[in-house]
Amino acid sequence: MGKLTSILVGLIALRASLGHGRVLEDLERLDSVKESYDFVIVGGGIGGSTVASRLSENPRFNVLLIEAGPTNEGVIDIAVPGFFRNISSTYSWGHVTTPQIGLNNRSLPYNQARVLGGSSSHNGMVYTRGSSDDFDLWGKVSEDRSWSWKTLFPYFLRNEKLVPPPGGRDASGQYDPQFHAIKNAEQSKEIKFNLDVNSGKPSGLIWLQSTIGNGERCSAAVGVLGGKVKERPNLTILLNTQATRVLPSKESRQLDIRTVEIVSVSSGNKTTVTAKKELIVSGGAFGTPHLLLNSGIGDKKELEDVKVKSIHHLPDVGKGLSDHLAFQVSWSANGVVRPVDTVAAFEEWQTNRTGPLTEIGVHQLMFARIPPDALLFKEHRDPAAGPNSPHIEIVVLSVGPRILASVGLLTPKSRGTVKIASNNPLDKPLVDLGYLTHPFDLLALKEGARITKRWFEGSAYEGFITGFLGPDPDTLPEREFNNALKAGAGTWWHPVGTASISPKGAKHGVLDPELKVKGVKGLRVVDASAIPYVPTAHTQAAVYVLAERASDLIKASW
Repeated sequence: MGKLTSILVGLIALRASLGHGRVLEDLERLDSVKESYDFVIVGGGIGGSTVASRLSENPRFNVLLIEAGPTNEGVIDIAVPGFFRNISSTYSWGHVTTPQIGLNNRSLPYNQARVLGGSSSHNGMVYTRGSSDDFDLWGKVSEDRSWSWKTLFPYFLRNEKLVPPPGGRDASGQYDPQFHAIKNAEQSKEIKFNLDVNSGKPSGLIWLQSTIGNGERCSAAVGVLGGKVKERPNLTILLNTQATRVLPSKESRQLDIRTVEIVSVSSGNKTTVTAKKELIVSGGAFGTPHLLLNSGIGDKKELEDVKVKSIHHLPDVGKGLSDHLAFQVSWSANGVVRPVDTVAAFEEWQTNRTGPLTEIGVHQLMFARIPPDALLFKEHRDPAAGPNSPHIEIVVLSVGPRILASVGLLTPKSRGTVKIASNNPLDKPLVDLGYLTHPFDLLALKEGARITKRWFEGSAYEGFITGFLGPDPDTLPEREFNNALKAGAGTWWHPVGTASISPKGAKHGVLDPELKVKGVKGLRVVDASAIPYVPTAHTQAAVYVLAERASDLIKASW
């Protein structure tokens, strides 16, 4: 299997082969194959792609991977890291949230990928694992300590490959602050320089690590399905085909689900495919509960309300959604913007995969914990998974005459839901992110603004920053600040938890510790929906490691 590659400014990746074994562009072509499959995987994102690649390493396993969207290949805006903001809506589901009560009833467009590679084909390519506490929490929630930072760490190593940045530049000095004038990190008492964000202790000022290799995006479609993986005779990839329902076997006394109903995106033709061993759902935090609910797996009363026949009462399907909310603060400064000559930069990228388009324009991030004596902790229990988990992430988006920083809350207490509006499985889900529905989150974002202010008030910025433009939690009336935050806040697109793991035998949750759907035989879930709480990180690394271990769990069963 081609390794996902990651670190620092760029990560080398195995480029996808142009010669494929069986990559089918449409459902109609599946009929001509006429094969049976041991494993059928629904969703070609990080989870599905990783499991498909790992299972098909065994030539005895015949694997079908079904993706609703088209191929990622040949799409320049996907391949070029610096163009990721230009990716066409063709490659997105086009979700819009329900009106968010906590954001003054604003509805937010929500970008979820519909393309091979899933969100790894259109995200910002930031690679952060989160804290060791995040993964230990998986074990606590599931009462299965085989889910932990220690046990998962080898899977991180299996999934990654450390390589130099584009152009062959020696980046070894980039790790040492004395050679890079990171003065404020040396002087700040709150945010210190952190040599490696992915050590399990992410707090501090860190150099960005990215899923970029050879100057190109290294998505799951490239990193785990690239090279010769697609040429394996026991792997079939079916594109432009949407799963609408999973169906129970009529021959089994126990609820046994290994069949999926699928529809061609272009023609609307339907068929079913049955796995001999397991059906694996990897539709993501929105797609997986949407599919399960449309199949009659969820809260029986809620399903009856939309005229969907319940086949299995599992109330927590679609519940427990958590996500990262962020807002922006800014300063005036004595800086100058030096715009990139995009035409020249693209020519350089095409010529030798070097230049400014080989990165996303952000080189460092900051992670910080809210001070323990902050007033909000007198009213609310700290939701962080442990002492290694930061509460706040700060991304400096632009530097020039105006400095703009995005302040994100990594440890929200608010929870949302994914529901269905009708019994038509092609209708989009009702996505309620539940932003700021818990009072802790607004108070924590205020503390995040204060942390960011203190950073830029450091002596390293004297003579450069000329003023704080706000919104300022220390000078604005409370209602005015709150309204400014609510009017400008937006998502970082990190939803998890809508089909969460829980202890074996527990009535709550959706999956057991082996990621099997509770009360159902033959059906597993491998994607971000299984993660119980949003990690203190950009979520792709967590999904990769979940899928790596899931692959071993599945192999061990067969």
